[in-house]
Amino acid sequence: MKKRFLALALALVMVFVLAACGEGETTATPTPEATEAVSTGPADVPDVEASANLDFGTGSTTGTYYGFGSTFGTYISNNTGVTITAVSTAGSQANIEMVDAGEYDLGFVQSDVMSYAYGGTNLFTEAVTGFTTLAALYMEQVQIVTLDPSIETVADLEGKTVSIGARGSGVYFNAIDVLGAYGLAESDIDPIFQNFDDSVESLQDGRIDAAFIVAGAPTTSITQLATTQDVYLVSLDQEHIDALIETSPYYSAYTISADTYGTANDCTTVAISAVLIGRADLDPDVAYTIVYTLFQNADKISHIKAAELDLEFGASITDVPYNEGAARYFEEQGFTVPTA
Repeated sequence: MKKRFLALALALVMVFVLAACGEGETTATPTPEATEAVSTGPADVPDVEASANLDFGTGSTTGTYYGFGSTFGTYISNNTGVTITAVSTAGSQANIEMVDAGEYDLGFVQSDVMSYAYGGTNLFTEAVTGFTTLAALYMEQVQIVTLDPSIETVADLEGKTVSIGARGSGVYFNAIDVLGAYGLAESDIDPIFQNFDDSVESLQDGRIDAAFIVAGAPTTSITQLATTQDVYLVSLDQEHIDALIETSPYYSAYTISADTYGTANDCTTVAISAVLIGRADLDPDVAYTIVYTLFQNADKISHIKAAELDLEFGASITDVPYNEGAARYFEEQGFTVPTA
């Protein structure tokens, strides 16, 4: 009962704030927290005159990409000459393709999907280079969720019905990577290809045994599930984490604490970075204004992910060059990043 109460409290606090790359591409109205993105105290804004109206590809309206993106987009719009409009999208791949095509000016992407695009692998049949990095913002955890306590390791997924994300999504490739680290292939499970919300519904209805959800924890869909069910997260052991990072260095080890969802134990897993990108031809002064305002005012942006902003992490991308304006900001803060 105590755990259920904790999970319920979390759900009430986090609704519409968290999750990751979702489905369905529509322009949506900012969430309430986005319209209240300015807290007490004056904003720290750059001494640069930049103005632009930018469309920002995010993710599902119930996801972290849209929730955080619309919140800090509103903050920047309210305090600078740069106006940012968050657009709900299908997530990382769609955002990269739309930014590359010039349909969006900014986008949220997983760091692994960004690497696929720049290298022309996995999701992409040829290299996509019409975008640059603005900053890495926070970590997205690979969360393997189940209601079955007998599924204790990734190896236990063999023969089970498992949602591994929409076909061709970043989640799909994360799932294949993790399964592969344990010597399992897609053919060793009964794969179901669903987005976050459908996966949670299928878990609740008993139609699947487990689901891969790649998002910043706590994730709304999991938090809501935990209000009515005993939720379990499947851990990865250190040996397999090390093997995965050796072959796919864009992963990092990560621990999800037990109090995140009210689980009995901490969960050890891997994570990738959530990265803000922009068009390759985005005005450097505009890019500088966005990154400066975001990082200098993290304590004034009313979203839980703003607390995770960190300069060293923001400058940590090495395989896709940074916009010159973003690089200028990080250089001022003592960090050198690659540029085209």
